[in-house]
Amino acid sequence: MILVPGGLWQRGPLGRGVAAGLAAGVFSGAFVLLESGAWAGALAAFVVLSLFYGIRVARRMHRLWPEAGELGRADRAAVVRATRRGEPVADPALAPSVVAYAAALRRAAEEDRLRRWVVLLVTLCVIALAGYDTLAGTGGEMTSSWLVVALCLADLVWWPRRRDRLLARADRAVASTRGLG
Repeated sequence: MILVPGGLWQRGPLGRGVAAGLAAGVFSGAFVLLESGAWAGALAAFVVLSLFYGIRVARRMHRLWPEAGELGRADRAAVVRATRRGEPVADPALAPSVVAYAAALRRAAEEDRLRRWVVLLVTLCVIALAGYDTLAGTGGEMTSSWLVVALCLADLVWWPRRRDRLLARADRAVASTRGLG
């Protein structure tokens, strides 16, 4: 939910799931194609991950912020935009929604923090596999392996700081609603 771009909230639940699923499917399919050169494998990765990730993201977004369904598209987008930027929401009637969305972001961040050890373990495994692919694999395997290492390292180093800044902005947005509600 934290990684989902704010603009995705303008869509309904189905649209959010489809957009998130397609992004994950294209990304994963491209990796499979780069590593193996197999179009059938890339297509399979695209279809499977698009479906499963899209469904998972839509369900998680609804579970964490069920109040989103009560808002119209424009209001939902305004709440998300104000909260992610740390700004006051223009319409005082939307102040409770800013508080609810900020709380949803906090819950999502807490759930993700519980899984950080998995990311560390995966990163260590991916580094070992990238080393092996460098010595014994094809050029595509080596390239895709080191790209995955870069993504894992970014997840370990860059993402926590980015998440903390987003949560700080959400806190500022909540503080700005105190006089509105």
